[in-house]
Amino acid sequence: MDRRSVLKQMAVLAGIAAVAGKVGAQQPFVEVNPPQPTADTGKIEVIEFFHYGCPHCRDFDPLLEKWVAALPKDVDFKRVPAIWGNPQLKELARFYYTLEVTGQLHALHGKVFGALQTDKVPLNTEEGVRDWIGKQGVDQKRFMEAYKSFGVQSMVQRADQVARAYKIQGVPTLAIDGKYLTAGSMAGTHENALKVADQLIQRARAARGK
Repeated sequence: MDRRSVLKQMAVLAGIAAVAGKVGAQQPFVEVNPPQPTADTGKIEVIEFFHYGCPHCRDFDPLLEKWVAALPKDVDFKRVPAIWGNPQLKELARFYYTLEVTGQLHALHGKVFGALQTDKVPLNTEEGVRDWIGKQGVDQKRFMEAYKSFGVQSMVQRADQVARAYKIQGVPTLAIDGKYLTAGSMAGTHENALKVADQLIQRARAARGK
């Protein structure tokens, strides 16, 4: 790492320390051990680990959406649903990936939290998914075919593997470039978690010498 990159790293660490100082001595992020590979080595990867039944994820989502919309082009964002061996969370992960592969995620992702948590729609069941999705103006037959597909099942299995590799203990949690984890529980608030994530993205960028 050259001198310029070292100076960038020091500036980033100072920014993280400033955020930590506002919320006390608690560490606002942890390092992933061992670091995890990213899908696109040419970009800085950010993963949100979440699940639809989590009220904290629901509160975080509007803030996250605005933050993601402003991310620079060298950052690749994606979500990974947490499962932890729970059959209901596995079914919610299945629903999430079906939304993704059918192109419905952007339109319906935010609505799912309310449907599940407020309206108590059983979106962890095939019948609940079929009934709810049919009321959203979506091609029900096509959606359910994807829901039952091997491709979606493979995505669910891969999500569980990724969350286990990162040793995710709670959600929502943000993973930065396979190297760092931050969350509102670490940084003090959801807003602070996003500030820390910004600093960690800068740190990852400096480490790449960009």
